[in-house]
Amino acid sequence: MPGPSVAEIRSVAQPQSTMDRRSGEHWAGLLYMRKLSIYVTWALAKTPISPNQATGLMILCGLLAGVVMALPGLWAAIGAALLVQIYLLLDCSDGELARWTGRTSITGVYLDRVGHYFAEAALLIGLGFRAAETVPDWYVVLGFAAALGAILIKAETDLVDVARARSGLVAATEASASQFQSAGLGLARKAAAMLRFHRIVQAVELSILVVIAAVWDALSGDLTATRVLTVACAVVAVVQLVLHLISILASRRLS
Repeated sequence: MPGPSVAEIRSVAQPQSTMDRRSGEHWAGLLYMRKLSIYVTWALAKTPISPNQATGLMILCGLLAGVVMALPGLWAAIGAALLVQIYLLLDCSDGELARWTGRTSITGVYLDRVGHYFAEAALLIGLGFRAAETVPDWYVVLGFAAALGAILIKAETDLVDVARARSGLVAATEASASQFQSAGLGLARKAAAMLRFHRIVQAVELSILVVIAAVWDALSGDLTATRVLTVACAVVAVVQLVLHLISILASRRLS
C-alpha cells in the first residue's frame, strides 16, 4: 500500500494557522522554506525518525555551522551558510512531522527553543574566532559577548511566560506585546522593528552577512569586513538586550 502523498501530509502538517502566522515564523520560512520543508517531512514520515530526533538533527546542524564558521576562508563561510539553511529546513520539518504523526510534546517545544539558543550562540562565537588573527584576542571576546547577548535576549522573551506561569497566568499574547503603557515607547518599538537591526545576530541573516564579509575580505586581502561585522554584532546584541528588556517592562506582557 503506497504511503501518504505530499498533499495529504501538507493538509495536516501545514495547517492554515501555521502558514498565516507572522510572529514566530522566520521570513525565510514564509518566503521559501515551508515550500521545501514539506517534502523533507514527507521523506522523514517514511522513516523511524521521530520529531524530537529531527529536532536533534537541527541542533547538530546549528552547532556544526558555528564550528565551520570559525574556519578561515570564503568556502568555510559558504559552508556555514548552507548548514544554516539545513538547520532552518529541519526547524520547519520537525514541527510538521510532529503534527503529522500526532507526536507533539512539551519536550519537542523545549528542544526547539534550546536549539535556537545553541545555534545562534555557536555562530556568533564562530564569527569571533573567524575574525581573530591570534587566538584568543579581542575579536574572540566580542564573539562570546555577542553570543551571550543573543542568548539573554531570547531568555528575556521566554522568561515572560515563566513569570506569568508562576503567577498563575496564561502565556502572553501577541496583542499584549504590542500594547505599551506609554504611547512614546510604543512608537519607539515600532520604529526599531522597522529597522530590524536586531536580525544581525540571528542565524540566517548572520550567515548571509558573513558570506558577504568573506567575499569582501577575499577581494581586499584582509579581515576588515569580518572584524567590522564582529564588532557590529557585539554592539547590536548589547543594545538590543537593554532595549528588549525595557520593551518588556513597559508593555502589558507582565500584567
